[in-house]
Amino acid sequence: MLVVVAPGQGAQTPGFLTPWLELPGLADRLGAWSEVAGIDLIAYGTTADADEIRDTAVAQPLLVAAALASAEALGVAPDVLAGHSVGEFAAAALAGVLTPEQALTLVRERAQAMAKAAAITATGMTAVLGGVEDEVLAAIERHGLTPANINGAGQIVAGGTTEQLAAFKDDAPARARLIPLSVAGAFHTHHMAPAVESLREAARAIVPGDPRVTLLSNSDGKPVATGAEFVERLVKQVSSPVRWDACAETMAALGVTTMIELLPGGTLTGLARRGLRGVQTVALKTPDDLDAARELIK
Repeated sequence: MLVVVAPGQGAQTPGFLTPWLELPGLADRLGAWSEVAGIDLIAYGTTADADEIRDTAVAQPLLVAAALASAEALGVAPDVLAGHSVGEFAAAALAGVLTPEQALTLVRERAQAMAKAAAITATGMTAVLGGVEDEVLAAIERHGLTPANINGAGQIVAGGTTEQLAAFKDDAPARARLIPLSVAGAFHTHHMAPAVESLREAARAIVPGDPRVTLLSNSDGKPVATGAEFVERLVKQVSSPVRWDACAETMAALGVTTMIELLPGGTLTGLARRGLRGVQTVALKTPDDLDAARELIK
């Protein structure tokens, strides 16, 4: 059983799209999607530096477009689809809930609204690796932070103000390693509440389709039956924690045997190697990975 997953913000690196532009038709596709996304996807994916693609308004449409383009190049039919955070928009498009153009239109609004929300207060996110989960969650709560991403495999991401994160660093949970993330704000926390209504307003113009394959939600990790429900969850998810651990639990319960992570892959397959033992994985980083992915599902 194959699950195809799409990564979230932070997976992008400078120049990651460059080798993919050699594939027939891919540059044309990205060029057309640039008009929808309102940014030059090719330029940001090839020549922009790390600071430029860290910008929320750039990173989110860039990641969704990259995931969709690599899925098109891969050309396989998954049994299950899931995306991490903004990756859910790519998963929704691949499942038939949204068209690629609808996904990018909504992501453009989401990214701009989240960037505006992030500018209100100085916030950020810190990954917590290891430690005892209950102790980690207690420490996050003690400092007024939010467990914005509960990723499983011993990884939780805390979000909050820079002052709260600094205090958390000085009072880290036992046996845990803290890594500040290169993101522009405390995503999936109450700090993003102003962005929710903006995205909801944009979503009212969309008539979604129902998922053609099993589509998992970050809200609780469970399959979602209707497109309307999934879009509503996409809206709410802006200010709600990502439960990737629950998604992984559902994958295991469904009997997933193989995972392919779309471009720019690596993060979610890394979590799977630790949390979904026995599941074979391939991360799409360059076009050379396409053959390995296809070979895996023969």
